[in-house]
Amino acid sequence: MLVNNAGTSFARPLDELTDEDWLDQYALHVLAPMRLMRLAAPKMAARGGGRIVNVCSSAGKRPSQTNAAYSVTKAAQLSLSRLFADRHAADGVLVNAVAPGPVSTPLWMADGGLADQNAASAGVTREEALAAQQAKVPLGRFAAPGEIADVIVFLCSARASTVTGAAWSADGGAVAIIV
Repeated sequence: MLVNNAGTSFARPLDELTDEDWLDQYALHVLAPMRLMRLAAPKMAARGGGRIVNVCSSAGKRPSQTNAAYSVTKAAQLSLSRLFADRHAADGVLVNAVAPGPVSTPLWMADGGLADQNAASAGVTREEALAAQQAKVPLGRFAAPGEIADVIVFLCSARASTVTGAAWSADGGAVAIIV
């Protein structure tokens, strides 16, 4: 199994993003998982199969004006997942993506995290920024990290033996499309 779960984001308007911002996000969200999959998939195939799960984002399905570089590179990671799935399915290497919405992790909750960044840019309190983000999620709350892990565990299990090339939404209904 390989689970690519690296990522970071920051709240910055599209017009303020630098080339370096874009390149940093691309290196982390596209090149890093691509390099790991390129190394792991042939070895998995030689052993009779394996599982690869890329933790992408609901922002890759519905871009955000406040984290554009993150959104675009997570969309690229979704496409990359599908490309590797198509290439390696016949070898028994099943490649899928998970697209979480907001999750109660340090990315959001730590001092200086997205909650604080969104609050500062909107001129509201941290609590108001969190409430506004939660209001965008039909489930009405952020996911717990374990809830995302449960989806990953399923995709890596024998119970998901026919699942490949899929992008599993785990966003509490935040993205109103079925893709």
